[in-house]
Amino acid sequence: MLLADAPAAALIPVSRPAVPGQNRLPLAPQPFLPLPTGSVRPAGWLKRQLEIQARGMGGRLDEFWPDLGPNSGWLGGSGESWERGPYFLDGLLPLAWALDDPILKAKAQRFIDWTLSSRQSNGMFGPASNDDWWPRMVMLKVLMQYHDLTGDARVVPLMTAYFHHQLAALPTRPLKDWGRFRWQDQLVAMIWLYNRTGDPRLIDLAHLLRRQGWDWKAMFAAFPFTAKVTPREIGLVLRPEGDIGGTGDPALSAHGVNNAMGIKASPVWSLISGDPGDRDAVFHQLAELDRYHGMPTGMFAADEHLAGRNPSQGVELCTVVETLFSLEQALAITGNGALADRIERIAYNALPAAFTDDMWSHQYDQQPNQIRTGIQHGPWTSNGDQANMFGLEPHFGCCTANFHQGWPKLLGSTWMATADGGLAAVVHAPARLSTSVGEVPITIETSTDYPFRGTLAYHMAPARPVSFPLKLRVPNWATGYLLRVNGRTLDAVPQAGFVTITRVWHAGDRVELIIAQRPTTVAGYNGSFSVADGPLLYVLPIGERWTKLRQRGLSADWRTEPTTSWNYGLPQAAVFQRGEAPIPPVPFGRSAPAAWLTTEARHVPKWQAQGAFAAPPPPFPAATAGSTEKITLVPYGAAKLRITSFPAVASLQQPALIVSRADIQNRLAGF
Repeated sequence: MLLADAPAAALIPVSRPAVPGQNRLPLAPQPFLPLPTGSVRPAGWLKRQLEIQARGMGGRLDEFWPDLGPNSGWLGGSGESWERGPYFLDGLLPLAWALDDPILKAKAQRFIDWTLSSRQSNGMFGPASNDDWWPRMVMLKVLMQYHDLTGDARVVPLMTAYFHHQLAALPTRPLKDWGRFRWQDQLVAMIWLYNRTGDPRLIDLAHLLRRQGWDWKAMFAAFPFTAKVTPREIGLVLRPEGDIGGTGDPALSAHGVNNAMGIKASPVWSLISGDPGDRDAVFHQLAELDRYHGMPTGMFAADEHLAGRNPSQGVELCTVVETLFSLEQALAITGNGALADRIERIAYNALPAAFTDDMWSHQYDQQPNQIRTGIQHGPWTSNGDQANMFGLEPHFGCCTANFHQGWPKLLGSTWMATADGGLAAVVHAPARLSTSVGEVPITIETSTDYPFRGTLAYHMAPARPVSFPLKLRVPNWATGYLLRVNGRTLDAVPQAGFVTITRVWHAGDRVELIIAQRPTTVAGYNGSFSVADGPLLYVLPIGERWTKLRQRGLSADWRTEPTTSWNYGLPQAAVFQRGEAPIPPVPFGRSAPAAWLTTEARHVPKWQAQGAFAAPPPPFPAATAGSTEKITLVPYGAAKLRITSFPAVASLQQPALIVSRADIQNRLAGF
C-alpha cells in the first residue's frame, strides 16, 4: 500500500548541523565536508567532457537499452528491478544539473518521482518484486543528491521512514551478499540525513549495519590476497561468458568493485566510532592493494577479482568509478592531500581510457598494456571473452549503468568546505563554485588547463568582503610551486598537501598557483616502469584499426587491432622533451593530444604477445635490437591501444633534463 500521509517518524525537522562546517554530535569532526551537490558547475575542458557524456550513453542510454527503458522496475514496470536504475540515476542526476539540461533533468525526474511515490506503509520503497537491501543503498545516494539540488520535501520523510523500517527488519532479515559487503555506501546517506535531522535511531542503525556488514579493516589487517586469485581459490565455477556462483565470502571479498567500495568503509565508520585508527585505516588498505595488485593508473588490478600486478591484467570500469567515489569520501574525512593525488591519477587516466572518444562505447576491463581489444580469450581472473571489448554492455551490463557517476562526482569534489569555516580546492579542474561563507554568498572561478598544464587561477567574487581561510592543494609530485595573490608572491608551507591563505577577500581578488612538474619514471612490475608528468601518465600509442562487430541501438561493439609495433623498451635514465597544444574539443582525444613527450627507445624483440595480449615486460636489462628510435608518448586516456609499463633497457647515455626556477617564472610571466 502506498502512503497518502506521512507517519510521525517523517515529521523530524530538517536542519543543518548545530556548528556550521562540522558534523552533528556524536559524529566525529572531519577537516573537510563535501559541498551540496550542485555547488560546482563545470568550465573549460571539463564542461566539454560532461557534454560529450550527455550526448553519448550517459544521457541517452535509456532511449534504447531495455534495462532503463519504460519497463524498468524503477519506473513501475516489470523489467530490471535491481541495481541498474539506481546506478544510472547516480550519474545522470548530477550530470543533468551540472549542465542545466532540461531534457536530462526530465529523464531523471521520472525515476525520482516514481521512487518517491513507491513508499509503502512500513517504510519500504522501490520495486515490490525485489526487496534486496543493496539497490536501495544506491538509490539513497541518489535521493540525497536530489534533495541537495531541489530541496524536495518528500525526500527526508521517505529516507527516515525507510531507515526506521530497516532498523526493525534487519535483525530477522539481515544483510547478505552484495549488501553485506557494501553497507558503507548506505552509511554515507545515513550520515547525510543525521546531519539534517539528528534522529538518534540513525546511530542505532549504523551500529547494526556495522555488526552485520563485512569487516574491511580486519580483512586488510591480515590481507589474504597477496597474488592473482584463482577461481578455485575463491569458490567460482566458470563458464565462457563469465563466472557463476560468486556470492560466497571468498569471492565477494576478492571482488574488485566490493574492494573499491570498501575503501571508504573505515574512514566513514570513524565518524561513528570516533577512532582515529578507523579513519587512517584507509592508507594501509591502499598500501596493501598497491603492494599486491597495484597498477600505474593508481588503480588495482581486478578483472573481476583481484589480479596481481602484471600490466596485462585489467580493471573493471565499475571499480574505477567506485574507487573514485570512495577516495572522495575518504579525502573529506582525513583531509590528506595524497588521496587527491590518487583521485587525479585515476580520474585523468583510467577514467577516460575506458571509453571511445564519443563515449558511445566502453570497456568492462581496461589494461595498462593493451595491444588489442575485442572478443578474445584473456588473462582474466574470472571474466569472459568480451571483457576488454569496447561496446554497449561488454561482458556484463553493470558498468553500462554505473559509469555515469565518474565525471559528475569528480566535478562535485573539486571544492569542499573546511571545518574552520573556509573553502578548499582539493581536486584541480576548471570549474565555478557558488556557495556561502558564513552568511556571505561567494563565487570562485577556477581557470586552468590542468591536468595538461600546471597553472591555476582563482577569481574571487564574494558578495561583500569576507574573511576566511582558503586552502589550495599542492600535489606531492610537485617539484616546486609559486603562490601569488593579486600579483604578490606569498610564502606558504603545505600541511597535509595544502597551503592556506587567510585574509579578507574582496570581489576581484585573484589567486595564482603555479605547480612545477617534471617528467619522471615510476617503478613497476617485474622491473618495468611507467612515465608520469604531473597527474598524467604518458604511454606509447599503438596504431589502431577499428572494426564494427555489430550495431547496438545507438551504440556499437568494436574490435580494435594494432597496426604498429609496440614492443619497445626505455632506458632507466630516460630523458623526455615535452610538447603542448591547445586542449582539443575531445579533451582526451588521440587525434590532437593537448600534451606529449618525446624520448628515445629501442625494440625488445623477445617481448611478444601471448595470444591476444602482451606478455609481462621482461626483466632488466631487456635485450634490444636495432638502432635507437625517437618515440612520442601521449596521455594514457587518449590511446585505446597502448604500452604503459615499459621494460627497462641499458642506458642510452643521455644528459638529464633540467627544469629550472627560471622556467617556472617564464610560465608565470606568460600567464
